Amino acid sequence: MPFKANAARRHRIPKQRHRVTNWAEYDAALRQRGSLTVWFSDEAIAAWRAEPRTTRGGQPHYSALAIRTALTLRAVFRLALRQTEGLIGSVLRLLGLDLPVPDHSTLSRRAETLEVPGSCPRSAGPVHLLVDSTGLRLCGSGEWLIEKHGTRRRRSWRKLHIGVDAHTGQILASELTTSDVDDGAQVEPLLDRITGSLASLIGDGAYDQDDVYNAVAKRHPKADVIVPPRSTAVPSEMAESTPTQRDRHLQSIAENGRMGWQKRSGYTRRALVESSIGRFKRVIGDALHSRTDRRRATEIAIAVSTLNRMLELGCPESVRIA
Repeated sequence: MPFKANAARRHRIPKQRHRVTNWAEYDAALRQRGSLTVWFSDEAIAAWRAEPRTTRGGQPHYSALAIRTALTLRAVFRLALRQTEGLIGSVLRLLGLDLPVPDHSTLSRRAETLEVPGSCPRSAGPVHLLVDSTGLRLCGSGEWLIEKHGTRRRRSWRKLHIGVDAHTGQILASELTTSDVDDGAQVEPLLDRITGSLASLIGDGAYDQDDVYNAVAKRHPKADVIVPPRSTAVPSEMAESTPTQRDRHLQSIAENGRMGWQKRSGYTRRALVESSIGRFKRVIGDALHSRTDRRRATEIAIAVSTLNRMLELGCPESVRIA
């Protein structure tokens, strides 16, 4: 509950209400997300076996597409590696396919070097990129260990940085770092993964840094940086002659207030990246199950690809109810 002393100073904003206009299509897309005929496609069956290696070394039995298909099923249904092996074997038997089943050790080993194709933006024009980060815990000793042995070891976790297309809701870029990495420091790696043009970058106050403005201006000179300045921020020395984007934000806040600046600048769209983080944790989960950093990076790449594919199946289209 909010602190009672601040209740009188809080904005009295009624909760918005929306109505989904394409409920029939969205309902069919939700059912299709759980269909094995979607995730175990004809393409995966045709390219299941690996091509013969022409260089020295052992011959691989499974193609990269087969490993990605198995890890995708693992992410969708939240399975362990052994349960993933059992699911794939049962699906192949039901389909009547004479294909080998990758064991759990192979899935774990191949995840170390697996390359996952990145997502491509579907927007017709420049992308409005929404950036944010969230924490993902590392799976380790269970709660029974704390209860039995009384250990007080702190749980480790990693930070996931994402860039979301405001129009499609797809995650266009992601970076997995340690928990002590600053959010603004990951803007440059996220921008390196954006192949199209950028219209704006929208983030919360953690991205109010000169390095963020410089990184966007270096790659996309015409893009806007929509980040709320700190409450103690002051205009630059050149604000009167050649104001920067941050100076114009400060001027707009002084004239229209924080709430007015959010509506005029388009900062309110940042709520969509919060929805993407919530979707990630509801569908995929809030934990990383792999044991090495490279396998964790593959796990995140598979999860991002899975969520984007789910969005391609169908998204809700809603209108606000007055």
